Amino acid sequence: MSTELRRLRNYIDGEFRDAADGRTTEVVNPATGEAYATAPLSGQADVDAAMAAAAAAFPAWRDLVPAERQKALLKIADAFEERAEELIAAEVENTGKPIGLTRSEEIPPMVDQIRFFAGAARMLEGRAAGEYMEGLTSMIRREPIGVCAQVAPWNYPMMMAVWKFAPALAAGNTVVLKPSDTTPASTALMADIIGSIVPKGVFNVVCGDRDTGRLMVEHETPAMASITGSVRAGMSVAESASKDLKRVHLELGGKAPVVVFEDTDIPKAVEGISEAGYFNAGQDCTAATRVLVHESIHDEFVSALAKAASEIKTGQPDDEDVAYGPLNNPNQLKQVSGFIERLPAHAKVEAGGHRVGDKGYFYAPTVVSGLKQDDEIIQNEVFGPVITVQSFRDEDQAVEWANGVEYALASSVWTKDHGRAMRMSKRLDFGCVWINTHIPLVAEMPHGGFKKSGYGKDLSGYGFEDYTRIKHVMTSLDA
Repeated sequence: MSTELRRLRNYIDGEFRDAADGRTTEVVNPATGEAYATAPLSGQADVDAAMAAAAAAFPAWRDLVPAERQKALLKIADAFEERAEELIAAEVENTGKPIGLTRSEEIPPMVDQIRFFAGAARMLEGRAAGEYMEGLTSMIRREPIGVCAQVAPWNYPMMMAVWKFAPALAAGNTVVLKPSDTTPASTALMADIIGSIVPKGVFNVVCGDRDTGRLMVEHETPAMASITGSVRAGMSVAESASKDLKRVHLELGGKAPVVVFEDTDIPKAVEGISEAGYFNAGQDCTAATRVLVHESIHDEFVSALAKAASEIKTGQPDDEDVAYGPLNNPNQLKQVSGFIERLPAHAKVEAGGHRVGDKGYFYAPTVVSGLKQDDEIIQNEVFGPVITVQSFRDEDQAVEWANGVEYALASSVWTKDHGRAMRMSKRLDFGCVWINTHIPLVAEMPHGGFKKSGYGKDLSGYGFEDYTRIKHVMTSLDA
């Protein structure tokens, strides 16, 4: 007996709509491998309508005093708290994540981040007005950019949507947001919540695939394109946006080095690294999945990490004992499996290395040792629950290997030597360096990388400023 699928819809100009041409795509729960909803497969007409709505709403939203935008964002944060269980249910269907972890690890930071940007709306900073030429006063205006085309990923559909819309709306911009085609459910619910608080057209959601995202970025209306996604997707966005010189904000892939020195507390490091490596099934650009260990403690560390991995459980969202859920989709399962299947002969699988069950897209917590710097699994992002381990001889080699990838988003150093930690924080070419921890984020501090990890910052005042433009105003004192 077939079950009728729930129908998700776009949210444009204050109302829910199907795609103009009626096209849809099925949305699959990765914990079961079964479809539970349909979502619009939006085309040009839908993107045109959303952009027109956002453009029409921009002048009034831009001209609100910051205190009014703050009030709206605070109401959104409160509403997210009040409807947290609905958001959790939608996100769990989206992703298969454990219910308890989604409740404890995603809702509180999301609400906090919205409230942070609500405050940032009233903290526009610039140089003090002054006379830099006789008889003339100069001042700085910091203004919203305009309509922002935003594309969110499937690994954290709710939280990454917050990272996009909250600073944009706080700064006075209007938004057209596209969730991933595999995870639109929670974003559709967000539209229902946000749409009841802000004026129509200020926040719009367009569902669809990569072609829909391309139409958004290429559209003449947005002044800015923001994406969290793969390096390939980011490069495509940057290329498309360059044709009419849109601003671009890119948070892309990562290959975080985790440098463990010989003076490290091994049990504590293993606990922290395994948690940060397997959280969200390793589907995190900052995940602690590339470990470099000093040769003097390599064997002891690998043994302890493999034991920890063997005790970590993956499974269904309602199982309170699981540490993480499934990979997001069958293509991601194929990608992760492929890395293990193609391992060179000198590599050794110390734990895991296989799919779990035949229902959903679950993969065992995996540890691989014996790897060389130029191995595929060291150089490329796996984006799964796979931790690799390399052995280094000294600090210089650790730095060389840590920096020796195309990504530069996050990193961590594990040592009791303060001087060494400070040297490493200077030498590591990554947007974030954690010391004796890995993965905590706070709204007040920036998140973003260098090299092929993209450019622009999420969170913090820096992330807020990315959604503004700077204007110089000069006036004569003799007028």
